[in-house]
Amino acid sequence: MPQFAGSINQYPARASLSWYAALIVIGFLTLYFIPSCAGDSEAPISLLEALFTATSAACVTGLTVRSTSGDFSMLGQGIILALIQLGGIGIMTVTTFIVVQFNKRGSIRQRQVVAETLGASGDNDLRRILWKVIAMTLGCEALGFLVLASHSLLRFDHYQELGLWATRGEALWHALFHSVSAFCNAGFSLNDDSLVPFAGDPIVTLTIGLLIVVGGLGFPVFNDLWRHRHSLRQNYWKLLQMHTKIMLLGTAALLLFGFASFLVLEWDGAISDASLMSKLNVAMSHSINCRTAGFNSVEIPQMTNAMLFISIVLMSIGGGPCSTAGGFKVTTAAIIAMRAWSTFRGFPRVNLYRRTIPPHAVERAIATAMLFAAVAGLALTTILVIEQSGAGHLSSKGLFLEALFEIISALGTVGLSTGLTNTLSDVSLLIVVVLMLLGRLGPISTFAALSYGQRSEPIEYPNEEPLVG
Repeated sequence: MPQFAGSINQYPARASLSWYAALIVIGFLTLYFIPSCAGDSEAPISLLEALFTATSAACVTGLTVRSTSGDFSMLGQGIILALIQLGGIGIMTVTTFIVVQFNKRGSIRQRQVVAETLGASGDNDLRRILWKVIAMTLGCEALGFLVLASHSLLRFDHYQELGLWATRGEALWHALFHSVSAFCNAGFSLNDDSLVPFAGDPIVTLTIGLLIVVGGLGFPVFNDLWRHRHSLRQNYWKLLQMHTKIMLLGTAALLLFGFASFLVLEWDGAISDASLMSKLNVAMSHSINCRTAGFNSVEIPQMTNAMLFISIVLMSIGGGPCSTAGGFKVTTAAIIAMRAWSTFRGFPRVNLYRRTIPPHAVERAIATAMLFAAVAGLALTTILVIEQSGAGHLSSKGLFLEALFEIISALGTVGLSTGLTNTLSDVSLLIVVVLMLLGRLGPISTFAALSYGQRSEPIEYPNEEPLVG
C-alpha cells in the first residue's frame, strides 16, 4: 500500500476513511461482544456477521446476512439505527460539529472536511452550515416519523393481523426506525420482507419514498433552494446553481425512467396480480428505491432480467454528491453525457445554462465512472471465480446477473438483493464488506486517501495523440 504523503489531519479524504473505519469497528465490537444485542435466535451472531452488519449500517447500504428484527434485540436494533444515523449524516459532520461547538471556530482541517462533505466553501460559518445540516436531517426524519406513526396507529388492527407488530409501542419503534433508515438511504427494515406488506399502501411507500429522495438530493441542493427562497417570483430557476438544476432535473428524469420501465416490463410479471393503484405504487416505489435506498415493495427474484439490468443501471448512478446516497452520482452521469453530446456535435467545451463546465470537472467525472466500473468489474470477476470455480455455464445459469446485481448494490450502497447475500462464502462476504466501504466514501475519495499527495512532474514531453474510436 502506498505510504501516506502527510498525516491524516491534513487530508480530509483520509480523515473520512479513518472515521468511517473507526465507526465500523466500534459498531462491530458492540454488536459482537455485547450479548444483549442478540435476539432470541438460537444461532449466535458470528464474527463475520457482526462485521457485515456494522459495515452495512455505517455505510447506509442495507444488505443483511441476519434478520434485523429476529436476530437482534431492541438494543442491537438501536445500535444499528445509531450507525445508520451517523453514517448517513456523515461521522465527519457530527464530529466537526461537536469540536466547533466547543472551540467556537474550526481549524483549517475541520473546514476542509466540512467543505468536502457538504460541498460548501471553507470560508463559510461552520456552525451555521452544520446547524442547517443537522436541523434538516432531524426535521425530515421527525416529519416522516409523525406521518408513519400516525398511519400505523390508525391502521394498527389491520397490520397487527398481518403480524407486523404486536403492540402500539412496537409500531412506533418501526415508524422511527424506518424514517431514519429511509432519509439516510440505508434500506434497513424491521420487516424481513421489507415493504412488501405495504405494496398497496401509498401513504407508507410514498412517505418513505419522499424521505429517500430528499436525503439523496444532497445538502448543497437544499442550501441553494433555501438561499433563494425569497426569490420565488423573480426568476427563481435562473438564480439556482448549475449543480442544483442538474440534480433536480436528473433525479426527476431517472425516477420517471425507472417508473415507466417497471410498468412496461413487470405489468404481466412481478405485479401481474396487483390492482392498478398497487401497480403504480410499486413501480414508483421500486424506481425510488433503486436510488440507493434498498427497500423493496416487490420480491426482487420475481423480476425479469431486463428490469434487473435497468435496476443495476439506476443503482450505479445513485443520488447526489454530499448526500446520504451512494453510486457514482447523478451529476457525474450528467456531465459525462453532456461531454459526449458536445463532442458528437463538434464543440470543444461543455456549456449548460450559460455556464461552461471546467475541463477538470469533466475529467473528474470520467475518472469517477471509470474507477467505479473498474472496481465493480474486478469484484465481479473475483466473486465469480470464488463462487463457481470449475462450474460450467449451464450449471451456473443466473449467477452472473445475480453477482453483478449484488456487487452494484454494495458498491452503490443500495441494499437490494436477489437473495445471493446469504449464499455467499466468507471470502465473498468480505469482498462485499470492502465494496460497501468503498461505495460510501466514493472511488475518488478512497483513491485520494490511499495515494500519494499531488506531485509535480519535472519534465514535460512533446505531445503525441493516439488514435481514438
